[in-house]
Amino acid sequence: MKPETIALHGGSHRADPSTGSVAVPIHQTTSFQFQDTGHAARLFALQELGNIYTRIMNPTCDALETRLAALEGGVAGLAVGSGQAATTFCVLNLCEAGDNIVSSTDLYGGTWNLFANTLKQFGIEVRFVDPADPENFAKASDDRTRCWYAETLPNPKLQVFPIAEVATLGRNLGIPLIMDNTAAPIICKPFQHGAAVVMHSTTKWIGGHGTSIGGMVIDGGNFDWAQHGDRFPTLNRPDPSYHGAVWTEAAKPLGPVAYILRMRTCLLRDIGAPMSPFNAFMFLQGLETLPLRMERHCSNALRVAAFLSGHDQVTSVIHPSVATGEAKRRADAHLAGGYGSLLGFELKGGKEAGQRFIEKLKLFYHVANIGDARSLAIHPATTTHSQLNEEEQAASGVTPGYVRLSIGIEHIDDILADLEQALA
Repeated sequence: MKPETIALHGGSHRADPSTGSVAVPIHQTTSFQFQDTGHAARLFALQELGNIYTRIMNPTCDALETRLAALEGGVAGLAVGSGQAATTFCVLNLCEAGDNIVSSTDLYGGTWNLFANTLKQFGIEVRFVDPADPENFAKASDDRTRCWYAETLPNPKLQVFPIAEVATLGRNLGIPLIMDNTAAPIICKPFQHGAAVVMHSTTKWIGGHGTSIGGMVIDGGNFDWAQHGDRFPTLNRPDPSYHGAVWTEAAKPLGPVAYILRMRTCLLRDIGAPMSPFNAFMFLQGLETLPLRMERHCSNALRVAAFLSGHDQVTSVIHPSVATGEAKRRADAHLAGGYGSLLGFELKGGKEAGQRFIEKLKLFYHVANIGDARSLAIHPATTTHSQLNEEEQAASGVTPGYVRLSIGIEHIDDILADLEQALA
């Protein structure tokens, strides 16, 4: 099925078996009744999959997980409480103290801080490299490198990551590429370009209405974790928390889902951070219109990029549509159906002019979010990336005068009119 159809019909839910409800019910419960003691024992022993406790699995979350996995072309998903939790789980599922990962420098500020500071408390090193040269990932790797990490359409640098090139290099070394596809749902399919794992902050475009916080990890089922057993001990050695289960073996009756199975049964069980069933329901509502919204998001952003590029007060515009050279080639190779709705620009007056511009906007909201149906604006250097020093900000694409816009689905004439009056 095409994405527009999968968004409405994909996944495990067709109708509720007990009521016939077409809409996915909100299973707002902590626990689930076992059929008998044997049933309970089989569930806890992973001999049978089913609902035990909402911290680990819930029917409403499952409907979202299977639908999003189908939309991305993966084999299974795991819903968690936020995009930050999704990123953290992606790394902790493979890494232990003494291990390292290699990450693109082009990152959301919260991810940079997680990688540069918080993961150090777990003894995990993150090595940052410039994705302009895909070979940088291989050069920074060694025998303790467990994965490579990047954003498809990095926020706020907005230069599309070379997924295919880096993924190919990684597979030759037995290293999986994990892609944060938050800013490019529908328009990019990282699994088609060789990524092994995809994650989303569902808070953003998938939800689309700024009402709920959540995250999703999707297993591509396309990476042989057992073949490179020495590199992935968490998946290939006996796990004492499950009576010595080896996850690459335990997953075989279920399909190529070793990665996501361990994440659910170990990390989600032990650390927590589940998605609320109510939030999963809200994300399902957003998902149904995601393909339509992305069309409008992208077409509006294209018009805004053209408008700002021709404005005499604007010194530069950052958007894939106005990129040149290798950056444009990568955008065209990986994005289909649009260039996304994030856009950055600089004014002649620098930081002060950018701040005055934001304060004069009337239609745009000044909030720390992206991907809403509404148009949003923010000054990253003093907000989302303020925890980074100047050197780190520059590496991630943030300059003192940079203004970031998340273009919504309002009528384009009204969006342009608000930008015009604020610039004036």
